[in-house]
Amino acid sequence: MKISRFGYYWLDTWILANVIQLATQDFCARFLNRNNDPCGRLYDQMTQAARSAPSNIAEGNSRHSTSRETEMKLTDVARATLSELANDYLNWLLRHEQIPWSSKSTDYLQVAGIMLDKPTYKDDVQYESSKHILAQKHHFDVWLRSGDSMVVANCILVLCNRLVMMINRQIEKQLAAFREEGGFTEALTAERLAYRTEENRQADSPSCPLCGKPMIKRMAKKGMNSGKEFWSCSAYPECHGTRNVK
Repeated sequence: MKISRFGYYWLDTWILANVIQLATQDFCARFLNRNNDPCGRLYDQMTQAARSAPSNIAEGNSRHSTSRETEMKLTDVARATLSELANDYLNWLLRHEQIPWSSKSTDYLQVAGIMLDKPTYKDDVQYESSKHILAQKHHFDVWLRSGDSMVVANCILVLCNRLVMMINRQIEKQLAAFREEGGFTEALTAERLAYRTEENRQADSPSCPLCGKPMIKRMAKKGMNSGKEFWSCSAYPECHGTRNVK
C-alpha cells in the first residue's frame, strides 16, 4: 500500500467506490422522479451513501501514519454506508417485483468476474487516476448504460457487495498491522518511555533488582502509597521490578 499525499489513489477499494458513486449518481438522475421519489429523499440518501464510501476510504488512508485506529474506523464507516446503499438497490428491485440476479446467472458471473486494471500512475496522479476510474467504469457499460433500471440496479448491487468483501479484507490487513506495529498512541508511548529511560540513565537511576535495566521514577496512583514516588523498571510491564525512592 502506497502511503503519500495521494496514497489512497492506488487502492482498488477507493477506485471501485468511485465507480459505484458515479454509477449511483447516474442511476438516480435517470430513474428517480416525482412519481417514485416525490420528496427527493431517496435521491439524497443514495447519492450521499455513494459519496461516503470513497470519502471515508480516502480519509482513513490519509490517517494511516498518525492513527491506525481512526483509519480502521473510517474504513468501517465506508463499509457500513455501502451496505446501506446495497440495501437501497435491493429494495428498488423488490418494489418492482423483481429479485436480484442469481449468483449462478450469466450477468452476475460476468459482472463479478471483471477485474480492475492495476493503476500505472506516474507524475500527474490526480489526472491519471481520474482517467483510470472512468476506464474501470466503462468495463461495466453493458449493464450501467442499459435503459432498464432493473439491469442497472442489479449491476450496482453486485459491485456494492463485491466492494464490501474487498473492504473486509482491507480491514483485516489493517487490524493485523495494528496488532503487530501498534498505532499512533502506542508509538508516542514508546517514544516517551525511551526518552524517560535515557533521561534517567543520565541521572544515574538505579538498576532494576530483577533484570538490571535502568529504572524510571513513577508515582503510585492507588493503594496506601497513592501519590508517592517509586522506582519502576523501564521494561514494565514485561518486568515488575521496583525500588523505594530514598
